[in-house]
Parts: sequence; C-alpha cells; structure tokens
Amino acid sequence: MPFDPNLPPVVFGEALFDCFPDGARVLGGAPFNVAWHLAALGAAPLFVSRVGDDALGEQIGSAMRAHGMTLAALQRDAKHPTGRVEVSLAAGEPSYDIVADSAYDCIDAAALPSIPAGTLLYHGTLATRQAASATALAVLRGETDAVFMDVNLRAPWWTQAGVRALLDGARWVKLNADELALLAPAGDDAEARAAAFVERHGLELVVVTLGEHGAFGLAADGSLARVRPGAAVQVVDAVGAGDGFAAVLILGLLHGWPLGETLSHAQAFASAIVSRRGAVIDDPVIYADFARRFGL
Repeated sequence: MPFDPNLPPVVFGEALFDCFPDGARVLGGAPFNVAWHLAALGAAPLFVSRVGDDALGEQIGSAMRAHGMTLAALQRDAKHPTGRVEVSLAAGEPSYDIVADSAYDCIDAAALPSIPAGTLLYHGTLATRQAASATALAVLRGETDAVFMDVNLRAPWWTQAGVRALLDGARWVKLNADELALLAPAGDDAEARAAAFVERHGLELVVVTLGEHGAFGLAADGSLARVRPGAAVQVVDAVGAGDGFAAVLILGLLHGWPLGETLSHAQAFASAIVSRRGAVIDDPVIYADFARRFGL
C-alpha cells in the first residue's frame, strides 16, 4: 500500500518516568519524546500508549494536554502502574532498571483506534517486550506498511529473533552503530554492514547514528548521505538526542525532503537537544525557530 505523507503520523510505545535516587522524576520514553517533538513541530501525531490510573499517569496526561497533544489513544490501566525506570548510582555511574509489568506493556489491541492505510507508524522495540503490547503493535502494523522502526535494544528486553521479525516488516529503520553491529550481517565497515542490512530486510532506508561522529543514511537505491555535528556543539546531556533525530527524520519523510537535507536538519535538532538538560524541550520559541528553519 502506498505511503500517504498527508496523514498525521502514529507513534506507538512507552511513556514513562526516569526516577532518580534524590526523588527527581523526568518524563520520557523514546516514543513519547518523538511524539512530543512532532507535536511541537506541527505534525499532530497520534500517540498510542497506556498509563496507570495513578498520579504519574495523570502527570503524563496533563503534560500532553498542555503541549497540545491529543489523548485520544492514551489508554488508562487500573491494574498496572505507569512505566518507570529506576535509576541508581554506584561510584557515580548510573544503572537502569526498566520496571516490568508496566501499563505500557499492556496496550489493549481491542481499544486501538483504526488508522488509515498509508499512515506512517513509528515504533521502537522496548514496548514489544510483553505479549499484550506486541499484539497491539501487530494490529497497527497490519493496517499500514509505512512503518518507521527505531531500534532501541535494552537488555534483557529483546531477542534477535523478535527484532529481526519486526525489521522484516519495516520500511525505514534507525539504529546506532552498536545496534547495527549486533543485527547486521558481517561487513568490512559500517556502510557495508548497512548495505547488507537493507538488502536482508527489504528496507527503503536505514539511518545509522554515530554519536559525536554524526550519522549516515543509506537508501535501497544505493544513495548515501553523511552528516556531522558542528564543532561548536556543547554536550550537556546526550539523553534523548536519538529521539530528536528520529522525529526530524519522520518530518523529512512527511515533507519529502532529500536525504542529505533531512540528515542535516536532524543533526541540527539533535545538537540543540544535547546542549540542554532533558530529552525534550519545554520552550515553544525554540520549536518555532526550528520550524522556520525547516520551512514548516
């Protein structure tokens, strides 16, 4: 079925809080972050997730309303709590416990909205770790083949077989260099592995992020584009940079930008994310500035 860039994108997956030892709580989750950015940049995404019938779930709903996001596909769960990541510190180094049996693990397929064929559907891999949400995602993927998959491997919540099955049904994929090395056939370098990866899974495009070295995109027709961050970028907090990058990649697909232009815009936006603390920006002026720069 053809991809229809005029339809609002659908973003599926986790909304959660990172919970720190000092009691601080930071709202996030990769799909939530992507949906937040898309909303601020005018793409009007439908965010499909599930939160607990608890105070944290209320906070997520309130944040979405204040940000102008629709809650039409945000399910509530009376049995399972809103997602949390418990962050602990040992000798200054953080470790993360992605709490299991959270509300976003239990997205109800029977309560999903119907989405038009050709809708761009974004999802990651964490929210497929339990059967209920994996089934819900399969239902949505059955309604469109315009699937953007953002690989986010979080031990122990993934398997090679499960991720490969999802990749086989995707059209566009974003992942980092370490994830590419784990999932791609052997190759002499990252570009060779990416080419084999595109061929193996029948992809239209793969984008590989390289941290401080930028990113590259490789299309099925062999076209390649690279981007590097500017020398003046000051990294304050790298958390969420990939989610900002993914959001702008989606904008590029919706607006038909050339690959090189899309990567350049995505890198500029990710650089703005890492230059401040937090995975999302709560400043409409900054989003308005990027919207102007992107011609939105």
